[in-house]
Formats: sequence, structure tokens, C-alpha cells
Amino acid sequence: MASAAAAASFWLAEHPAIVGFRWSPTHLWFSTWAFLLGFLASYVALCLALDAFLGAALRRRKPLPLGPVPAAHALLMAAVSAAIFAGTLLSAAAEIRDTRWSWRGRSRTTPFRWLLCFPPGTRSSGRVFFWSYAYYLSRYLHAARGVFAVLRRRRGASARVFAHAASVAMAFLWLEFSQSFQVLAILASTLAHAVAFGFRFWVGAGLPAARAARGAPVALACQLALLGCNLACHVGVVWMHFGAVGGGCSGIGAWVFNTLLNGALLWVFLHCYGKRGVCDDDGGATAARVTGSSGNKEL
Repeated sequence: MASAAAAASFWLAEHPAIVGFRWSPTHLWFSTWAFLLGFLASYVALCLALDAFLGAALRRRKPLPLGPVPAAHALLMAAVSAAIFAGTLLSAAAEIRDTRWSWRGRSRTTPFRWLLCFPPGTRSSGRVFFWSYAYYLSRYLHAARGVFAVLRRRRGASARVFAHAASVAMAFLWLEFSQSFQVLAILASTLAHAVAFGFRFWVGAGLPAARAARGAPVALACQLALLGCNLACHVGVVWMHFGAVGGGCSGIGAWVFNTLLNGALLWVFLHCYGKRGVCDDDGGATAARVTGSSGNKEL
């Protein structure tokens, strides 16, 4: 057991590639502004064009059959999210262990304050930023849910396409500007995704007791918990930047833009769950609960 824990710690937090990571637009995949803006424009345009085409070609909102693809994608996302969560948690603990000595005497920084507020001048290098980069790459994989929503003719598909695009942009800003509080945001997000996508795979694959669990609002509960965590983190960053920490927090300009994007994501959430036409990605968990009386499980 101890050897397994030591091996996990090495591969997730102490490997030279993780410890020596440095964010660089010239040496890393998908790390330039040109690629980001090109992807976002292409992704949104293609999804909206596909949605318009399907709307014209299919008079009724009949979903296209995708077979086991969504369930397989959910399993992959659950595994990736769990790995990033574990790596970020171990890396944050290692960074606190290795740098705690430098906080004594010359600053009032504590581990909790470091998690919420990186000191000004922080560079995107080291363990936690390696996993921030992994999280950024996973946003491209996550964006496939927007395509699934369009192909399945879900209500609110265009809103979710914009939400996935915003998620990619936010993860890029975290790295580009060494934005504060991203460690807690990644931990909360990947934990929620691991649970939600694990549940979606369980339901989509028809595993034992999946039919009984189909009506459980797991995705909704995860999204509510994630929104609450993000709100608390934003309040903490404001408090520390303007009062509790001398010199402010790193990446506060990107944080302002991030806050606006989070507001847009909150609107998408309210748009999806504030009406009868619920737009859950897998069309099952929350939709079944809201529209079970009419028997419409494919929203």
C-alpha cells in the first residue's frame, strides 16, 4: 500500500516533467492566442451551422442516433477528470510543502491564502501549472458534449456550445496570466466532472441499477455545488486582493474577465434548468425527473 502511494505521488507530483513544467507558447500544444481564437471561432461557427442545418433538414426535433459514443466519452472524461483531480491535489500539497519556508518572516501568506491568491509575479511553471495545462487540454475533449447536444437536437444546444467555448477560454487565461484561485477551481471542477460523467457512463451503458438511478439529479447537484464553490472562491479573491493581502493577487485582470465568463455560464445554467425544457447533456438524469409525467426522456 505504501509503495503504491509512493508511486502515485511520483507519477502525479514528483516526475521531472511535472516539476519542471513551464507554460510556453512556442513549446506546447494549443498554447497560442492564434490557435485559441481560431478554435473558438471554428467550433462555434460549425456547431451553429450544424444546428441550423439539422433544424432545416429535420422538421421534428428527432435526435440522431449516436450509439455508445456519448457513454464512451463520459467514461473517458470521468477518468481524465479523476486523474487531474488527484494530480492537482498531490501537486498542491507538494508545492505548499516545498515553499512554506519562504513564506515565513517576509509575508503573511498561508497555504489557504496561496490557494486563493497567488503572489504578484507568479509564473506559470511547476507542478500545479502542469495540471492546469492538463485541465486546459481536457476542455477540448469536454467541448465534444456541445457537438453531442447539437446532434441529439437538445433544447438550448447553442447555449451549451457557447458555454463549452467559454470554458476553453477560461482555462487558457488561467495559464496565460497565472490567475489566482485556479487550483481550487480545478479541484472543484474535476471532482464534479468525475462524479457527473461517471454517473452518465453508468446510466448510458445500462449498468446494474442504472434504470433506477436514471431519475437522480446527479448532474444538477454537481453543477450547483460547482457554482457555489466558484462563488465562494470569487468572494475570497476579492477580499484578499483589496484588503487581506498586501500587493494584491496575480492575474487579477484575467480574473475580472473570468468573472464575466462565469456570469455567462450562470445564465446558461439558469436557461437550462430554469425552464421546463431542461437541457442536461445526457438527456436522462434531470430531464427524467422534470418531465417524467409526460414520458419525454429525450430533451
